[in-house]
Amino acid sequence: MPVGYSNGRSFRFWAVGAVVVVLLALAAGYGLRVLLDRGGGGAVSTAALDPAAAQSLGGRVIVLDAGHNGGNSGDPAAINRQVPAGGISKECDTVGAQTDAGYPEHAFTFDVTQRAAAILRSRGATVRLTRTSDTGVGPCVDERAKIGNDLRADAVVSIHADGGPATGRGFHVIAPALSPDRTNEAILAPSAELATTLRAAFGRATGQPLADYLGQQGMTIRSDLGGLNLSRVPKVFLECGNMRNPIDAAELVDPAWRARAANGLADGVSTFLSARPTTRR
Repeated sequence: MPVGYSNGRSFRFWAVGAVVVVLLALAAGYGLRVLLDRGGGGAVSTAALDPAAAQSLGGRVIVLDAGHNGGNSGDPAAINRQVPAGGISKECDTVGAQTDAGYPEHAFTFDVTQRAAAILRSRGATVRLTRTSDTGVGPCVDERAKIGNDLRADAVVSIHADGGPATGRGFHVIAPALSPDRTNEAILAPSAELATTLRAAFGRATGQPLADYLGQQGMTIRSDLGGLNLSRVPKVFLECGNMRNPIDAAELVDPAWRARAANGLADGVSTFLSARPTTRR
């Protein structure tokens, strides 16, 4: 046996083993990233919208619910009356938040809703709005839920902007918890899926951080909202930012940012629906 053969063979074995170890480590790391992106640990997926999803909404019915209304402040008796809200009672509606400079939530939500509706319709969806002007009163939270239920909507998104502490930044999505009367159990899982998908798409489109003043990783789960308690179809609330925070407020009043917000909303709904079978006849 030539001198040095044993050492050379040992080196080759060592090199092959090192390569195998590296490959296994890379595979394990990739698997962990996939698990995180799917929601484990609270991470937000950065996967882009499937191009096919942008044109695959034919036959889908989507309800967009612009929060509040421009006439609410002028009719307190109407919006303060109590209505059924899934085992509890709630006010018909509220006035909503506003920025320190006076830009109202109802105007913001109506603008984003109009933009998102146009995008979704261009992708083939049938889109119904819970209100078609920004000068009326209501509708009440139970009426808003009824619109989605009566249409057997494939997805409903209620658009809002928060009025949180001035030091708090970011957006969050609200998914339903089991309602006090336990009648919305069937929508909990699909609504959670819609919330996760929308969270990723909205953050990607806007660059808006996840809320740092409530919830966990941009998500809250609530059983005190009539619109979620009464829904019988997948539904979430999207709180696009904090109107009381000066950085968020500067974005919310910017039409270009609102256009990105509408795209993020539309992409989130499109991605959610593209992964679900069409059951409508």
